[in-house]
Amino acid sequence: MASSAAPARPRLGVFKFASCDGCQLTLLDCEDELLPLSAEVEIAHFVEASSDIQPGPYDLSLVEGSVSTPEHLERIRRIRAESRYLVTIGACATAGGVQALRNYADAEEFRAAVYARPEYIATLATSTPIEAHVPVDLELRGCPIDRGQLVEVITAFLAGRRPDIPNHSVCFACKRRGTPCLPVSRGIPCLGPATHAGCGALCPAYGRGCYGCFGPSGSANMPAMIPLLRSDGMSDEDVLRLLHTFNVNDFAAVEPERGHEVEPGTKRPGEPR
Repeated sequence: MASSAAPARPRLGVFKFASCDGCQLTLLDCEDELLPLSAEVEIAHFVEASSDIQPGPYDLSLVEGSVSTPEHLERIRRIRAESRYLVTIGACATAGGVQALRNYADAEEFRAAVYARPEYIATLATSTPIEAHVPVDLELRGCPIDRGQLVEVITAFLAGRRPDIPNHSVCFACKRRGTPCLPVSRGIPCLGPATHAGCGALCPAYGRGCYGCFGPSGSANMPAMIPLLRSDGMSDEDVLRLLHTFNVNDFAAVEPERGHEVEPGTKRPGEPR
């Protein structure tokens, strides 16, 4: 007699490291899209959504946040060992996040200034992306990520195909939606020519220059980008402040005038996996 048991659904794990939880909330904000997806996968580990936590292995793991503590180092290796596919989501997981500003300053000084009892805080001197420590199958950029791209990643996984995630710059998205170039038409500084697409060129559509929350694109030309920002009236200090935010590690890696060292093993933008 044939068994009537339904086939096992792929197991999904969602994990948090040093981050603000915004990218996990993007998954919850999928709302209508999340309902049919939840019928196709077993959500085995997602603390933001459920207290029902199941042990690995996991078919697909989504990891938010940077590696910032000694405990993170052990935990990410364990998650990698339990995951068939591992996808990093958001600027913290793909570039170290805004907390990677510590990489170019005195982390001990920061700790003493922020915490009343810094001796109780176990932290690393650097904040690094997940890929600096374990192999990653796909990176999903943004601060936060785009929910359309997230749904595409999960859908592609279920269909057994490569996700259709663009690697071009925000300028392409501006042209597609008919947004005039802000630096050309209004003299507004904009990182769009050097920033990874994915946000739908939201800020330029409302008259604000792109500030690089998706990190540098694979074809970022910073030797040309920085003089363009200066020609739009930005001082050298303003340029550095613009670059040193959500994706400071990645932008520092491509800045032509800054000799920042990058954590060993960190993938520079555009490098093959």
